[in-house]
Amino acid sequence: MTPIVPRLTLERRLLREHAYVIACDEVGRGALAGPVAVGAVVVDAPRARKRVPQGLRDSKLVAEHHRAAVAERAAHWVTASAVGWAEAAEIDEVGIMRALGRAAIRAVAGLGAYGLVPQDAIVILDGNHDYISPAGGVGLPVRPVVKADRDCASAAAASVIAKVARDAVMTRLHDEHPVYLWARNKGYASPEHRAAIRAHGLSAHHRASWAIADAPTLF
Repeated sequence: MTPIVPRLTLERRLLREHAYVIACDEVGRGALAGPVAVGAVVVDAPRARKRVPQGLRDSKLVAEHHRAAVAERAAHWVTASAVGWAEAAEIDEVGIMRALGRAAIRAVAGLGAYGLVPQDAIVILDGNHDYISPAGGVGLPVRPVVKADRDCASAAAASVIAKVARDAVMTRLHDEHPVYLWARNKGYASPEHRAAIRAHGLSAHHRASWAIADAPTLF
């Protein structure tokens, strides 16, 4: 089955009423270890008239060996991009949904370095739930869109940029704790990861508040 190619239909419609569209997508929500990352990208009207970068898809649909190149093309295509983070300890402290909201707020704040005026923007948020506003918000209207990372080119760009950034973090953390094989499983609940947890216990990068022993395999 041929993957759906994301388009700019929604972005172009929203840009009739807003100077910018910010798209956000998370990576790492279901992992057992490591941070959660939220990618944020800005698209304005001139960018929305350009061709969608070659190979751009939801990060889950881009082969790992192609992701870095696709993320680089996406970063050059959008007006600006940033990644916000919430570490495992913060996830344990406030819960995953509040941590996602904080990471998204940090990502949007990172866009300020590019001269973005937040009041002129609207946020497309992948999913069916606004986790940004309850976490303190960013003074922006937030529009959750189911499967935005599949259908909306801006959200696909946010997805792949965040995925490449988080995978790089997990690969670095693998060097600290190689027994968990994070370079391969990126902190998700693979059988090898759970076996290592049973044998060696939890690291400081695990989400200790989660029922890790019972977590399903999320591949």
